[in-house]
Amino acid sequence: MQVLIVKLSSMGDLVQALPALTDAQRAIPGIQFDWAVDEAFAEIPTWHPTVRNTIKTAHRRWRKNLFNFFFGGELTRFTRELRQVEYDIVIDAQSNLKSSLVTWLTRGLKCGPDRSSVREFGAQFAYNQTYAIAKNQLAIDRWRQLFSQVLGYELPDTKPDFLLTGDGAKYAEWPSPSVELPNRPYLVFVHNASWDNKCWINEHWRQLIELAASEGFDVLLPWGAEWERQQAELLAEGFDHATVLPRLPLTDIASVLSHSSGAICVDTGLAHIAAALEVPMVTLYGPTDAALIGAYGKHSVHLSAQGFECTPCYKRSCTYQHYKGPEAQCLKTFTAQKVWREWLKVKENL
Repeated sequence: MQVLIVKLSSMGDLVQALPALTDAQRAIPGIQFDWAVDEAFAEIPTWHPTVRNTIKTAHRRWRKNLFNFFFGGELTRFTRELRQVEYDIVIDAQSNLKSSLVTWLTRGLKCGPDRSSVREFGAQFAYNQTYAIAKNQLAIDRWRQLFSQVLGYELPDTKPDFLLTGDGAKYAEWPSPSVELPNRPYLVFVHNASWDNKCWINEHWRQLIELAASEGFDVLLPWGAEWERQQAELLAEGFDHATVLPRLPLTDIASVLSHSSGAICVDTGLAHIAAALEVPMVTLYGPTDAALIGAYGKHSVHLSAQGFECTPCYKRSCTYQHYKGPEAQCLKTFTAQKVWREWLKVKENL
């Protein structure tokens, strides 16, 4: 059976879909997946052993130069590649207007959530068959349910398996990254997120870096955008044991995480990768709801802000009481000492 998955972005959303592929592989021997995905995250599907091919979109880049997209050959190339195979089934596992348009262009039986289950109303019109998938549950569970219904197997009652580690994984041991790793144990602190409102304040991060040093750990700081690199430099300033990584491909970052002693993250895509790699980790949640989009893993713990009626607000900036700005007031209540204690608990329970 040949199946095309349409799930373009983002990083965490792609990771959350991987357990559904594992379920399908175990229920339907020989099943193969292709995956339509944004070029920025195209490495992630390739980590799963059932993914044969990726078809890359570039909607962020295309949006900036629509003339080149329509008349420069990119639309023709993408459509030709998308329609090269007539699939047995096409599954839209994003269900917004962008992904439904891509789904509509494919060749094959088009399937996705029904009108009450789609992320954006109107997406359902692109599908030949639709399915009811409750929204008020962890995203991983939604996609596992959708795949089981579309592909016709019984939903297993096992815990989600991303198949990034252990028997059957593509990488029995993740390849060494292209950077030299510290000689002593190290932690990865993921400080950056797509929303300012998801970020923890620098003062707390620097206190956490000091606590890590007192326990004998180095700290590595990854980044993606230039402003994130600048913030990482500020966090590491004056600490011999804190290193700002160069900009790395996602597979290299996954390798850095897989060789680490653990991670502490805000709500961002790399938190999902760390959790799926079964890294001992703590993730901080304030404006977003861990019960719906939390980073899931065998050794993953969520810290959700308490005492704020407005959480989770899902706002990109904070408007708590008299404050208006980029710093989530609920996240400020997490002290470095509290976060460190929670991470130590995870580590001790391995």
